[in-house]
Amino acid sequence: MAAKVFESIGKFGLALAVAGGVVNSALYNVDAGHRAVIFDRFRGVQDIVVGEGTHFLIPWVQKPIIFDCRSRPRNVPVITGSKDLQNVNITLRILFRPVASQLPRIFTSIGEDYDERVLPSITTEILKSVVARFDAGELITQRELVSRQVSDDLTERAATFGLILDDVSLTHLTFGKEFIEAVEAKQVQEAERARFVVEKAEQQKKAAIISAEGDSKAAELIANSLATAGDGLIELRKLEAAEDIAYQLSRTRNVTYLPAGQSVLLQLPQ
Repeated sequence: MAAKVFESIGKFGLALAVAGGVVNSALYNVDAGHRAVIFDRFRGVQDIVVGEGTHFLIPWVQKPIIFDCRSRPRNVPVITGSKDLQNVNITLRILFRPVASQLPRIFTSIGEDYDERVLPSITTEILKSVVARFDAGELITQRELVSRQVSDDLTERAATFGLILDDVSLTHLTFGKEFIEAVEAKQVQEAERARFVVEKAEQQKKAAIISAEGDSKAAELIANSLATAGDGLIELRKLEAAEDIAYQLSRTRNVTYLPAGQSVLLQLPQ
């Protein structure tokens, strides 16, 4: 009798376990911030998107594909060229998430690894296009404009694949070795030029002081000479000046001397 009871309990337990397994396989959970797409072995991917919570499905016929719809970061490094043909190393940080209503299309056309398939290619394409519009100097001085242009173009491009970009920012921007060396050489030249300008100004200042001191000393000597010799020094300077003027005039062909108080008829060329 006891054996029959235990046998009945065993059968009931087995049936309960089987039923529990069937029920468990017919349930699935969608966590917070996630969405599910149902793949049916007979009808393919269904157009409905399942929200958060616990849901039923047909075991062995239907399969849930869970997507994370929260914003996730991704860094995309790109090497491209500027307008003046300088090599530029850029790293773009993107916060992205899929459009929940387009998850069936994303899964069908791209796959679960849509971010690996889409983001690197469109990011490289947009960065190369935008950076080629600026030269190296503009990429540094107009970084905010470059970042905004990349964000606008990339957001528009990603929308065609059913992706939302919550944030796009340039986190790293460097140039090739040749450009860095050229910038450093230019900075050295500018520093040398500035030092030369400062030294030139100091020398001109010293020259002006020496000239002023010389003029002051000359004026003092002239004053002392006038005080000692009277107007004789001035008369001497007048005679020297008159002699120099007469010498210069005598060497000029267009000057003719006429005797004072006499009428002279000049034979001028016609």
